[in-house]
Amino acid sequence: MANHNGLITDVDLRSHENNLAHRTREIDRERLIVRRGQPFSISLQCYVSLPPKHQLELILHLGSKDEVVIKLQKGRGAGDKWWFNQQRAQDEMLLTLHSPADAIIGQYHLAVLMMSPDGHILEKTDKLSFHLLFNPWCKDDVVYLPDESLLQEYVMNEDGIIFMGTWDNINSIPWNYGQFEDYVMDMCFEVLDKSKDALKNSEVDIKQRNDPVYVSRMVTAMVNSNGDRGVLTGRWDESYTDGVAPYRWTGSVPILQQWSNAGARAVKYGQCWVFAAVACTVLRSLGIPTRLITNFSSAHDVDGNLSIDFLLNERLESFDGRNKRDSSWNFHCWVESWMRREDLPKGNDGWQVLDPTPQELSDGEFCCGPCPVTAIKEGNLGVKYDAPFVFAEVNADIIYWIVQADGQRQKIRVDQASVGRNISTKSVYGDYRDDVTQQYKYSEGSNEERDVYKKAGRRVTNEFTEPGQLKLSIKPSRPVLGTDFDVIVEVKNEGAREAHAQLAMVVMAVTYSSLNRGECKRQTISVTVPAHKAHKEVLRLHYDDYVGCVREHHLIRVKALLEAPGENEPIMAMANIPMSMPELLVQVPGKAVVWNQVTAFISFTNPLPVPLKSGVFTVEGAGLLSATEISVKGDINPGQKVSVKLLFSPVRTGVRKLLVDFDSDRLKDVKGVATVVVYKRHIRSLN
Repeated sequence: MANHNGLITDVDLRSHENNLAHRTREIDRERLIVRRGQPFSISLQCYVSLPPKHQLELILHLGSKDEVVIKLQKGRGAGDKWWFNQQRAQDEMLLTLHSPADAIIGQYHLAVLMMSPDGHILEKTDKLSFHLLFNPWCKDDVVYLPDESLLQEYVMNEDGIIFMGTWDNINSIPWNYGQFEDYVMDMCFEVLDKSKDALKNSEVDIKQRNDPVYVSRMVTAMVNSNGDRGVLTGRWDESYTDGVAPYRWTGSVPILQQWSNAGARAVKYGQCWVFAAVACTVLRSLGIPTRLITNFSSAHDVDGNLSIDFLLNERLESFDGRNKRDSSWNFHCWVESWMRREDLPKGNDGWQVLDPTPQELSDGEFCCGPCPVTAIKEGNLGVKYDAPFVFAEVNADIIYWIVQADGQRQKIRVDQASVGRNISTKSVYGDYRDDVTQQYKYSEGSNEERDVYKKAGRRVTNEFTEPGQLKLSIKPSRPVLGTDFDVIVEVKNEGAREAHAQLAMVVMAVTYSSLNRGECKRQTISVTVPAHKAHKEVLRLHYDDYVGCVREHHLIRVKALLEAPGENEPIMAMANIPMSMPELLVQVPGKAVVWNQVTAFISFTNPLPVPLKSGVFTVEGAGLLSATEISVKGDINPGQKVSVKLLFSPVRTGVRKLLVDFDSDRLKDVKGVATVVVYKRHIRSLN
């Protein structure tokens, strides 16, 4: 910034050097973006050498209404104060600014004052600004994480993997967090600025933005739009015509852009993995180490009794006259952020659960956390925030009841081991799955687990056991969507005499959150099983049986109920059958060079026995290109291969991911990804 009329003719914020040193160069190379607790330098160009008794003063303003004003001390001050030192070299002055490790994050405006010996302002330069972020590389910052490989993954990596499916059939999708894409950081600060606390009392709000507990809690509240001007509206009923279906998103950036461009109006629609992914983007952008977690067989315990009760009628259909909202999801996603909890006793530092999916109120807001993972493992449910709810998500009992015609209830199954299985996150070493279940709970059946359950008030013994003579199971299978397949139910007789029983089998389509989307097939038969033998019943499902009810997550649930004379209770078995999706091939041949055009080839073959209409590919990638849609002309017939070509010019170097989603009228959520290594441009010598 040049000023040719005063003593200070130019101010250089040295953005290139500072941003490189503060690991923010990926965010912006022109604007100054620094991290707290780490010094940065600016230089002043002076018209003439300053008289010896003239002094410089630096004033910081924070907030749209200057809610916070900070005068920097000259010379080393206390560790909790801003201060600066200066070095002169003829007509140039180098100023080094030091921020405390607990400084408020946000956009600062800097005023440089030239003061006369008697304290009058001779000159003021105040059109200077910079952003300050959390600093997980600084030992004195409460978000400090002392492992560079973890920092590269949980702060610097823009590409993610989100695990989905069922506990015994785990699959994944790629996700573009894009926290360093153009102006994403600005939108993340806008998320904070549009919160209810900020709009109600901006001064109180800004002064608390030095605390990652406060900031992360605000982010979880603002990622969903329940009760505020948050980013995403959730919907689970598959009516998405007035917005974007949750499964169509492949990255956080288009969501944040749409929200910001619409004046902080909520984007339609999200579900748990979308909420979690957007929260991960915002928290990483602000400098808090964050990772996305998937909990398989996740419980939603509304009344806090650590029990999820499912009532079924005699046809094995869900029935609940109390309108209770307890549920069990095949998977549920949240995030963990790393921080020291100075508001809690020792032992609660480290990873903290934050869940932005709107489920239950927490202190009047639809948010959850931060809750220490260690508190969940040890059963310390009095710890802030929302420990009982998170504990139930990974530890609750599931109890199934049959409600008979006369209203009497019969308990048919108690499951104390299925909730909270294969808790997963992306590995720091690549696109692999790391199992972090042991960080949330002790081994099943261990003495430590028993002690935790006692402390938390959960049952420690199984009060219900199946009859001993007959055993019922459903064999796992992984059919391909569009094909016919068999469901195999096995009845095993472990007794010494022949057994006669009635076997009811129901096949239905469900969502990942276990909502019933329609019955596909039902069969009831009588079976006779010799002593010490097994009987296998095969239920054939044709494409026409399930095409009308299978929805976005392509998940089928099989329930079987066995009733035998002489047995005390009916026996129930249940299995989820996820259907395999077709392959979407993405190729980027040749060498990719920044700002040079490259070509991507995308192909897909229709696996269904019916034509697909309204096909569309959505392509995006951090550092490669913003979200782009490519429509397919005409129908895609059964077995037909469709190919599209896309030209784009990478804008940033490094290892990048090109993400592709395909959707149509009958087939949705088909994902593909290609890794693209983008090299620097090499300018040839003219000699």
